[in-house]
Amino acid sequence: MTSIEMPDEQSVEEKRQGGIAWSGSLVGSKNPDNLGYRYSHAHKRFKKEESENEEDKFPTNLVVQFQNRQGDELGAVVDIPTKSTMEDLSALVQSLLEEEEKVPYSFYAKIQLDGLEEDVEITTDTLVEFLRQQSSLSTEQTLTLTYHPLSIFRVRPVTRCTDTLPGHTEAVLHVSFSPDGRLLASGGGDTTVRFWTVTTALPKQTCKGHRDHVLCTAWSPDGNYFVSADKRGIVMLWDPITGKLQGQPIRAHAPKWVTSIAWEPLHHSPQDCCERFATSSKDGSVRIWNARTHAKLATLQGHTDSVECVKWGGSGLIYTASRDRTIKVWTADGTHDLGKLVRTLVGHGHRINTLALSSDSVLRSGPFDNRGKIYKDLKNDTKEAARELYKEALGGEPERLVSGSDDFTLFLWNPSKSKHAIKRLTGHQQVVNHLAFSPDGGRYIASASFDKKIKIWNGKTGEFLYTLVGHVGAVYQVTWSPDSRFLVSASKDSTAKLWEISSQKKPKGAKETLPGHFDEVYALDWSPHGAAVATGSKDRTIKIWKH
Repeated sequence: MTSIEMPDEQSVEEKRQGGIAWSGSLVGSKNPDNLGYRYSHAHKRFKKEESENEEDKFPTNLVVQFQNRQGDELGAVVDIPTKSTMEDLSALVQSLLEEEEKVPYSFYAKIQLDGLEEDVEITTDTLVEFLRQQSSLSTEQTLTLTYHPLSIFRVRPVTRCTDTLPGHTEAVLHVSFSPDGRLLASGGGDTTVRFWTVTTALPKQTCKGHRDHVLCTAWSPDGNYFVSADKRGIVMLWDPITGKLQGQPIRAHAPKWVTSIAWEPLHHSPQDCCERFATSSKDGSVRIWNARTHAKLATLQGHTDSVECVKWGGSGLIYTASRDRTIKVWTADGTHDLGKLVRTLVGHGHRINTLALSSDSVLRSGPFDNRGKIYKDLKNDTKEAARELYKEALGGEPERLVSGSDDFTLFLWNPSKSKHAIKRLTGHQQVVNHLAFSPDGGRYIASASFDKKIKIWNGKTGEFLYTLVGHVGAVYQVTWSPDSRFLVSASKDSTAKLWEISSQKKPKGAKETLPGHFDEVYALDWSPHGAAVATGSKDRTIKIWKH
């Protein structure tokens, strides 16, 4: 009978602790990573093999073809390291373009998703990290990267209240800066419209004429008109310089109140100035008016309930959202085709409260650039200046539309091409009441909700990025800084908050809290040149915030 020698306790304990075992080589004997040595622990051997396989999976270099948003290729294909950062890629594009001004860029890779080719933004620090996330990408094929220019100027974050503007005797419901950023207009429950000089924070004009709450206001993109509408359905046009009423009040939708106003974009106007605007109402209709003659040009009918929002796009289309749960797309070209129904967008399960266009920011400012001056000094042709800015902002891409509803969801649309949604965006737990695309061509979408939260989404794909938490009351409104780096939110909790937005990481909390109002903050706007933020409150005051 063969006897089996049992190991002593000391040898068993040594095996449990593991160690470094010799594998036949004496070279570099003091270096455990030397190939002649191996780890005796199985889990350590596994980790080492796994890391080696992970590195072997991705080559050190990758062949890339750069192209702009129009699809025009930039030079020949280039062989770049996979460890390249986004700053490295930006520097390479800048050198290929031979730019004097160092414009930063974001990059999008073309990826097959569900059989369709999509542009996915690279939000990782390096290219190899993005490749690890996208299993469908092949490193043996040329990777097409689309570069998007970002804002060359940087807006400083607003941190303090510089001025408090008293004057309104009821809640301030609307504040908005003029397209050139020199004037501020406000309207509210005291039935007046007021104009303020931004540089001095002093009242310029007080306009009286309405007999009920001023519910909505809008500047013409060239800054020549300011239109206001009240709860009785009366529309008035004002000269912002003199404060005088232009013509007689228009009984646009009386006795039903007006819910929204939208001006025709300057670059799309038949004239060399802005003359046409649209109003939506509780009566279920949308009407188009001539600001100079006060004539009604068309009535858009088809909704079966109140129309909550109207948007006039830059591609010749008008978009209307209603309580009947539909969005309708109408033509806005010429006179004979004005107001013809193109398509109906269906998807929401409850009434639609708000719309936002990816071109909202550039359409609002018309011919004015971020300095408040006429773009490229085209003072004799402001229409051409507005057209150039619009083309530059969209980069050949179609306008995108996002809608928010009482069903707690958002829908992202490509309304000029399809009646089907790009994506349904879910996550809010209460009513979605305001939306805003970032000014950099709609890279991000910010959504405000009664659930006290703001959500940030990818503006091209609808992918959820992160939630901004900090308010303790319903969030009423959001507005972006002109360089798309910051977002300000207004809330029922009597504060506004400043958030720093990045695709790389979620902010830990609000960068700044802007206190000072004594009641709910209803109204909010960031000046087009980025110098100031205005907030309007139920406490009947307006506050100006600067760096």
